[in-house]
Amino acid sequence: MAVKVSIVGVPMDLGASRRGVDMGPSAIRYAHLEERLEALGADAVDLGNLEVPVVETVPREEEGGLRCQAPILSVCNHLEKACLDIHGTGRLPLVLGGDHSLAMGSVRATSQAFPGTGLLWIDAHSDINTIATSPSGNIHGMPVAALLGLMFYSKPAIDPKRTVMVGIRSVDPGERLLLQDMGITVYTMHEIDRFGMARVMEESLALVGRDAHVSFDLDSLDPTVAPGVGTPVRAGLSLREAFLAMEMIAEAGILRALDVVELNPIMDRGNSTGELAVSLIAAALGERIL
Repeated sequence: MAVKVSIVGVPMDLGASRRGVDMGPSAIRYAHLEERLEALGADAVDLGNLEVPVVETVPREEEGGLRCQAPILSVCNHLEKACLDIHGTGRLPLVLGGDHSLAMGSVRATSQAFPGTGLLWIDAHSDINTIATSPSGNIHGMPVAALLGLMFYSKPAIDPKRTVMVGIRSVDPGERLLLQDMGITVYTMHEIDRFGMARVMEESLALVGRDAHVSFDLDSLDPTVAPGVGTPVRAGLSLREAFLAMEMIAEAGILRALDVVELNPIMDRGNSTGELAVSLIAAALGERIL
């Protein structure tokens, strides 16, 4: 049976310091996303982009809050509703970012549509800072904390025991303590180097369970293969490690929603990272070499 996918773009860079990831959804679409999904046999519908204010039109500093807090939460609330509507039709939300703060909306929707949803967070960063721990005050470094109910929302949307992080290599001191306190499973690049991606993914998929939201930050990849990202970190995933992860997700049959975020065309070379994003999406939805 063909996978049914609804595409939603979230052209938002309000949660980051560096401009440019608001153009990410357009760059992914420009890399022939729909054509690739059609070739795969997917039933794909593009719902367009959510309306997101441009950063210059909103107050950057908010008394008692964080930069652009109100508009970010508003966008995430709209995304949550849009994804819930998609789930209600039996389709899989494919969310194109935009900065990673959007996961506060997309993951909350999946957790409502599939109670007990596991979260597979593939990223260079753990994104579990709070207002108290964040060195930058950028909300794209805080969505996991929000999803755990540590800020913004009174109730958690995810279970830390079914939350798994893969590819991590940039963790702030306060985040390290929170990860330990919450009991989240983290596979850093050390574990991937030591044990291999196949073993890491086998264990990760077993932990997240039968229903998974996969939130894939393109900066999980090494900048030599994915230069067009918002916050690059050296010594990341190789192409084959990333493809193997997505292929194993598809084989497991547990994917209920997919975010692909932090593509920054300003930093890219000939939209190579946008093209890579399309290939990774196709792999997660079942494309194979043979």
